[in-house]
Amino acid sequence: MSAQQAAHLLESVRAGIPLSRVGALMSGGPAATGIRSASGVPSPAPPAPPTRGSADPGPDGVRVPPRAQRLCTLLAATAQAHPDRLAFIDPAHKPLWSARPAISWTYAAAAEIVARLAQGLRSWRLAPASRIGIALAGSSESFLAYLAVEAAGHVPCLLPLAFDEEALLAAVQAAALPAVITQTRFGALAPAERLCRVAVRYFGLRYLAAFGPDVPDGVINLDAMVLDQAGGAFADGPGGMISFLGGDPARPVHRGSDALLAAIAVYLVTARVQPGDRILSLLPQDDLRGLVTGLGAALVSGAGLETLPVFEARSFAASLDRPLPTRLVAPAALERNLAACRLPASLASLTLAHRAPGRLGQRWLSPQADRAVVDVVAFEETALLAGARAANDVALALTHPERGHLFSTLMALRRDAEGRLAFRGRACQAGALQRDGTIPEMVDDWMPSSFVTGVEDDRTLAIRHA
Repeated sequence: MSAQQAAHLLESVRAGIPLSRVGALMSGGPAATGIRSASGVPSPAPPAPPTRGSADPGPDGVRVPPRAQRLCTLLAATAQAHPDRLAFIDPAHKPLWSARPAISWTYAAAAEIVARLAQGLRSWRLAPASRIGIALAGSSESFLAYLAVEAAGHVPCLLPLAFDEEALLAAVQAAALPAVITQTRFGALAPAERLCRVAVRYFGLRYLAAFGPDVPDGVINLDAMVLDQAGGAFADGPGGMISFLGGDPARPVHRGSDALLAAIAVYLVTARVQPGDRILSLLPQDDLRGLVTGLGAALVSGAGLETLPVFEARSFAASLDRPLPTRLVAPAALERNLAACRLPASLASLTLAHRAPGRLGQRWLSPQADRAVVDVVAFEETALLAGARAANDVALALTHPERGHLFSTLMALRRDAEGRLAFRGRACQAGALQRDGTIPEMVDDWMPSSFVTGVEDDRTLAIRHA
């Protein structure tokens, strides 16, 4: 896909063009205007989220931010056009580590639950565009909560469940979170109880809500909220996300909706996920890398998303063997193990996720005619660089960015004579979170990174901190 098409893809997403048209763009189809679905029938326009107007004051007198295209509105668009398509699939062994049933959610059902949760969240007396923490395992509750926070007009903040009490306290304080959504059980952990102790130590945390069972006293029961609430209209909101640089709870990073959608678009140009595919992700869904390749890729493409928050070999084998067109997303450290496995014919592509710093060393998997192998490298929370092996390989793109298959205004990469990397474009626009709520204006200029590449045999095989 050309840079022009990639930019058009993002503009299509932002304009709310139906996802079937976005899929046509990703496959090199015609321009968005007048594109028809596979049946030849023009795709219906997505529902316009009801607006409250940018001048409406919130409960604390704060003005409602202007409407932005968000993942929740993409969910609503697909729910309207393809209500019976699977959106989120829980792993079969979920009851063992969460005491909650494994459920498969269609787009229509997921949109209804998101609307109910969002209606409940709007009853909390929070200023528009407040930051709400999400401390959940990467199963369907995580995605429903993320989208409900957006639909309520707020900004999701991803809190890794790996954070202990001290790290959670630091993260909640650094991001100035007035509310957190969590769950009661995750294996031996009791995240809701842990956050109750955090709330005692940080009085700014006004609302704590959890999915059950056995929700502690003083914690809002989200299961009851879903049952008691009727679905309402989605509120306007800024979209975007907050994550933590290098997993450091003291360093929250804000990424606006434009930059988030741009990062997803750049990834999808390479990953080529199609509407109706299934993404099977083994990545934690608590940072840019996991969100873009998981929830973001699913909702922009109209695919389904299945995750394994707790990896168990038999469950993974059973999930992988399902007769669905599958896009596997796995940590790069598992490549050798995957190469030794029997991979089913239904596996359409395999994305291997790396983190910088690290090595892009020996490879055990090679692309096949019917199965692409994609490498995606996360440069902290700033940029994701994706490339398909035997096509636009990331090792070559990092060595010779001028020859790389990059995407103009979405993302550009530069490497100087010393090997230092710099990024530019909307997909790379993220910055330190401001505690006062101010969102700094992003400047379209080269942003030096803290990484330098090591080249061997005219290929980048190592990425290290400068």
